[in-house]
Amino acid sequence: MKIAQAFTFEAAHRLPKVAPTHRCYALHGHSYRIELRLEGPVDPVTGFVVDFFEIERVFQPVLATLDHNYLNDIGGLDNPTAELIAQWIWQRIKPELPLLVAVVCYETPNCWAEFTGA
Repeated sequence: MKIAQAFTFEAAHRLPKVAPTHRCYALHGHSYRIELRLEGPVDPVTGFVVDFFEIERVFQPVLATLDHNYLNDIGGLDNPTAELIAQWIWQRIKPELPLLVAVVCYETPNCWAEFTGA
């Protein structure tokens, strides 16, 4: 069974490793959408793969760190691309969500990065 839970947050960032002429070099913001995707068997007693409230509990501290902040100031996100944000989130929640198979970071509705731990 596959399940997913989505979260949103607002944040500012800049990409310091692109050319100064690149439009993402300048400070700007996004309405990010994060999808946490999990896979596993359905527990015959609870009927869940993982309780959505448990996913929310695990992700809440990470979400609080990201929301309405300047991502470049967060440890490990000095170059906060969508790819690196997805990987950063994975590293923080995978130990508590062993059935996690992907973190998807939507920077815009049409642009996203998916990290699967590989």
